Amino acid sequence: MIILSPSLQSFPPAEAIRSSTTFLDQRFSFRSSPVFRNADECRAPTSDVCDPSLVHVAITLDVDYLRGSIAAVHSVLQHSLCPESVFFHFVTSYETRNLENLVKSTFPHLKFKLYTFDDAIVKHLISTSVRQALEQPLNYARNYLATILEPCVRRVIYLDSDLVLVDDIAKLWNTRLGSKTIGAPEYCHANFTKYFTSVFWSESRFSATFKNRKPCYFNTGVMVIDLVKWRAQGYTKKIERWMEIQRKERIYELGSLPPFLLVFAGYVAPIEHRWNQHGLGGDNVKGSCRDLHAGPVSLLHWSGSGKPWMRLDTRNACPLDSLWAPYDLYVHNTRR
Repeated sequence: MIILSPSLQSFPPAEAIRSSTTFLDQRFSFRSSPVFRNADECRAPTSDVCDPSLVHVAITLDVDYLRGSIAAVHSVLQHSLCPESVFFHFVTSYETRNLENLVKSTFPHLKFKLYTFDDAIVKHLISTSVRQALEQPLNYARNYLATILEPCVRRVIYLDSDLVLVDDIAKLWNTRLGSKTIGAPEYCHANFTKYFTSVFWSESRFSATFKNRKPCYFNTGVMVIDLVKWRAQGYTKKIERWMEIQRKERIYELGSLPPFLLVFAGYVAPIEHRWNQHGLGGDNVKGSCRDLHAGPVSLLHWSGSGKPWMRLDTRNACPLDSLWAPYDLYVHNTRR
């Protein structure tokens, strides 16, 4: 059983660091993370991205969620038995491609690589959503990890930017996928029909895609992905085909989630729910707060419209936001 209250230790003083770009200088300042070292039983650390002993984690770096991404990385390192054996793959857009110095200064010993995602690849495929934030091209970068990452990377854990881990990520990494391409916690009690429009369900050429399947909702913010199988089966193209249909037919209202459901729902290797206690951001009702689901917790996910850093800054925090705060490395500049 994982204890939900992370240590509220105060970190040692560190010089606040800034990025090399003027825009980021004005908006972001982070203190350096404590140094996390491998335990004696871990393999010797390596910087070779193709080393098969590494745990690979992919996270997007978006300006609006950068503070959350930094906290997520911090939480992974703090709870990992072998933090020097975790390799981070950061995917960013052209607008935020100069983040390398910021990452190096915040995590001096981190093994990582920064990738620039070309928004043009997906912009023509994105349709309007119920929330404007869901329309950002970087939300769709997870669809392209199989081509963005080096071919030698055979498996990756994808993590959203609004979560923290309170358990060793190696446990999630070692999840067995069997014949499946992705693994994620499934929620079969959820009303699956609500993720698609009446047009979708009334047209058999669309709804028949779920024939002979037992589709369950899963949250794409936490996934273990077998990149070898993904590449072999061409899943990126399959997702893009549904996005093209959406542009013409309007078969769903949300952003990047429904195409994943259309391709993978019913074909997901189930992972324990402890690895995605999602929905902590609440719904679109201002000030709404959520409680934890029953059971053990390894990962806390503030999916939804409310983000813990925003609520903490406005002193309108939900009770569970205090579990995110210890991982926050952001330095408030009182002179701004």
